[in-house]
Amino acid sequence: MRDVPPIETFSTGDAWAEAMAARLAETLGAAVAANGRALFAGPGGSTPAPVYRRLATMDLDWSRVAVTLVDERYVPESSPESNARLIREALLRDRAAAARFIPLYTPAVTVDRAAAVAAHALAREGGRFDAVLLGMGEDGHICSMFPGSPTLKTLLTPTLKPTVLGVPHGRDGMAPSLERLSINLPYLIQARRVILGLKGAAKRRVFEDQAQGDPKVQPIAALVAADVPLEVLWTEEG
Repeated sequence: MRDVPPIETFSTGDAWAEAMAARLAETLGAAVAANGRALFAGPGGSTPAPVYRRLATMDLDWSRVAVTLVDERYVPESSPESNARLIREALLRDRAAAARFIPLYTPAVTVDRAAAVAAHALAREGGRFDAVLLGMGEDGHICSMFPGSPTLKTLLTPTLKPTVLGVPHGRDGMAPSLERLSINLPYLIQARRVILGLKGAAKRRVFEDQAQGDPKVQPIAALVAADVPLEVLWTEEG
């Protein structure tokens, strides 16, 4: 049996979001104080929006913070499907408007070429995340590490160097519906702090079921098996 991080329970969605924002701000502030800069990565979607809105108001030297995504759909920022659009609207405002944004998407010839450009951009920032916020789908995917994807095993290989990979759209109705870009597991292994935010009873069950699963094909099991510095915060409010 693996040592699974405890699930911290919060009675309200507000308390859940506030706790995550405070922890992320603490880690980013410590990195700025120690190194003169900090690198944060987070997801898109609606779930992290309340966390981002609170984080944006935190008293940090945001001019020394770079912000990126853990994954992105291969669409321009003008698209309603863009995770970058969510980050700009929810996080890069208030005090956090001073932060620099590093997109994963570029209008390259192919998604794989865009992934190489993004990997190079993150490497220039030091190649290590100080703080990461993750969400999880009800199928157990994190980032764009989808069950059944042909890139899944590569994304979950712990011995590779941190990088960004292109993820093809799923076939025969499988996710994802669009090409994507995703960081790989080694980025999470090397991060200083990784917070997984879960909402609702269904996602809690998925996490508990998959934590002891096969780390070669189940992202949650891979996080646990690789000793990612993971904190799991859950609220029943979905």
